Amino acid sequence: MERTELAALLTPAGLRLVDELGEVESAAEVAAAVSRLRAAGLAPDLVSAAVGQARLRTRARAKFGPFADRMLFTRAGLEQATRLAVAARHAGRFRDAGMTRVADLGCGIGGDALGFAGIGLHVLAVDADEVTAALAAYNLAPFADAAEVRCARAEEVDLAEVDAAWLDPARRTPGHTETTRVGADEWSPSIDWTFDVAARMPAGIKLSPAFDRALIPDHVEAQWISVDGSTIELVLWSQTLARPGIHRAALVVRGDTAAELTASGDADDAPVRALGAYIHEPDGAVIRARLIGEAAQALDAGMIDPKIAYLTSDAALTSPFVQSFRVREQVPTDVKALSRALRERDIGTLEIKKRGVDIDPAILRPKLKLRGAESATLILTRIGNRRVGLLADRV
Repeated sequence: MERTELAALLTPAGLRLVDELGEVESAAEVAAAVSRLRAAGLAPDLVSAAVGQARLRTRARAKFGPFADRMLFTRAGLEQATRLAVAARHAGRFRDAGMTRVADLGCGIGGDALGFAGIGLHVLAVDADEVTAALAAYNLAPFADAAEVRCARAEEVDLAEVDAAWLDPARRTPGHTETTRVGADEWSPSIDWTFDVAARMPAGIKLSPAFDRALIPDHVEAQWISVDGSTIELVLWSQTLARPGIHRAALVVRGDTAAELTASGDADDAPVRALGAYIHEPDGAVIRARLIGEAAQALDAGMIDPKIAYLTSDAALTSPFVQSFRVREQVPTDVKALSRALRERDIGTLEIKKRGVDIDPAILRPKLKLRGAESATLILTRIGNRRVGLLADRV
């Protein structure tokens, strides 16, 4: 979004137009809306800004629910924003630790700041980009008594004003639309400055779940978070925000429920055992946190291979930290033989999962020529040097 578009949008007429447009989702709907508004004589900047916002609001409902319908976004800001339900959990940790004033450094469009303000904390939301800070100010306007927005670099903020900090370093190139990831040595603020803040005061640092584990400081709690099967972030918690005795955690959120696996450090993997009646796929957050061994204990399960993140057991058990499948039988991995086996079993609907094998399910699926009334899950993996195909059913 350019400044001219922002100026056109942040007017009574601009905001009213976005509200009137309602849901705009497909490219065809975007084109139709633009043509209709231009034909009505509206200015190009206003049309571009309003239609763009209507489409972003439609997409934003997945992260912000009904709140999205009164918010403003940039494309990059929405992609990088924390889901509101997760932001509320972050804010709850600050509140439970006795914090009342939090600096949100790198606030983006204000996702996490909304979480802080929404539970009564005072938040100082800071972003170095002028357009992004303006949108954050708009999004936080309903919490004017609890939220202050500044356009500034994180390093310029006097942290004596607050009890704790939430840091979300910019890990992508600047911009409001297409951005690309940059290395840790190019983050803004720098990783060294960010870690220094966390060493001096209670802080939470939002990072990519793929962050180099070797760079995680010893004194923090590292919490990987997944939502509905996607591992979305790693948060490092320092000082009083870190829970005593916990250095590794996997928070698994599915719908309105959440479960967490915690440990004092990386867990030892479960022993390898022979394939049993059940296969369990650990959640991505559990894998990233290296707590597969902890998840295995509750299932009386072992690894199918020391290098493959699948568990197996004979016990009819499952947990929030895995997806479980009952094994029907082993099937061939050769495409022609596999297709014939599926046809013989009348399987026309097939979920394909794979780990440890160089197979693209999108390429494999049309080759199988599926047709039939039954459904199943196909698990393709490796045990030792042997490829294995397992026909299974979700538990």
